[in-house]
Amino acid sequence: MVTINENYLKLKAGYLFPEIARRVTAFAEANPDAPIIKLGIGDVTEPLPEACRVAMIKAVEEMGDRDSFKGYGPEQGYEFLREKIVRHDFQSRGCDITADEIFISDGSKCDCGNILDIFGHDNTIAVTDPVYPVYVDTNVMAGHTGPAREDGTYEGLIYLPISAENNFTAEIPDYKVDLVYLCFPNNPTGAAATREHLQQWVDYAHTHGSLLLFDAAYEAFITEDDIPHSIYEIPGARDCAIEFRSFSKNAGFTGTRCAFTVVPKTIKVKASDGTDVELHRLWNRRQSTKFNGVSYIVQRGAEAVYTEAGQTQVRKLIRFYLENARIIREKLSEAGIQTYGGVNAPYVWVKTPHGLSSWDFFDKLLHTCNVVGTPGSGFGAAGEGYFRISAFNSRENVETAMQRITEKFKV
Repeated sequence: MVTINENYLKLKAGYLFPEIARRVTAFAEANPDAPIIKLGIGDVTEPLPEACRVAMIKAVEEMGDRDSFKGYGPEQGYEFLREKIVRHDFQSRGCDITADEIFISDGSKCDCGNILDIFGHDNTIAVTDPVYPVYVDTNVMAGHTGPAREDGTYEGLIYLPISAENNFTAEIPDYKVDLVYLCFPNNPTGAAATREHLQQWVDYAHTHGSLLLFDAAYEAFITEDDIPHSIYEIPGARDCAIEFRSFSKNAGFTGTRCAFTVVPKTIKVKASDGTDVELHRLWNRRQSTKFNGVSYIVQRGAEAVYTEAGQTQVRKLIRFYLENARIIREKLSEAGIQTYGGVNAPYVWVKTPHGLSSWDFFDKLLHTCNVVGTPGSGFGAAGEGYFRISAFNSRENVETAMQRITEKFKV
């Protein structure tokens, strides 16, 4: 008889975003003329930067010539892209990172889940609450948790509550945790971590022998000068932190797929026999076995992000989405709705009005305003009573959505 990985049976009814899609589809089928505006998932809407498109077209033409054709590429990524990443994203900020510590991938979400392949089952694992669901669900799939509780949390995971009271930056525990997921700028709350806060986490990791899994997918949206863009700006971080980055939101690669993970060679953990093991070697082995790399064409497109024209075009994209976030934040605030985030991130975290639950507000917003957002409770128990609104849409749609919401839900 065929057996299954029964850890999947512990997962709740459905991954958050497919559940949103199911409800929206049902509503659209029942109301085919409804002018639905989607501000739910963090999918971009504006075209790829011209510099990236031009580079990809050139790469396609190269694939038509025997002399410049590319077959299998290096699993870790082409050196031309890794060198650009290191120089522009890390060394320019004083980070001690080298090109051979960069691993090109097809998505930071993928890497956040796949990284668990190289860790054992007896680690204690901490996530913030609310949290990007991938961190939790992939640990459930890997067998690192017990069953789900009634409030949606899982036995075996440590939840670090984040709220307005602690500026949506988790208080550092006074006990040892082996693996700690941190996401800044934060998804879903839009909060950013100060240099002092990140230094406290790095110090904690050194004290307890912990490892920080640092998701910096939204670092390009940081507007405040004193907010670090990388965990490696913090002294000591390269010995205790893995960083995940993406081209999805800054350069519009959500469908094109390109990202990277940084695994410094200085990170060492203990094997069961007490010997030191380099995580870089394990991750390289994992990728070489299970991943064939990102296409040459896409990597040439990503490389173009770092050209002068590419940088100008990407900054324009980021400013566009941040202006959308400002409009969302200010219009909702004017209507008496409490908002957070939207300054260093493309997400606005909203306190649901009139005491509505997260999913009740979702349904009312969909049915009365034809606007789609993301229920805060889908990000964890502490997200109940909150709602995430994404700035990824056209200016017209954002302005129309805010007009509809403020007319119906003015406090």
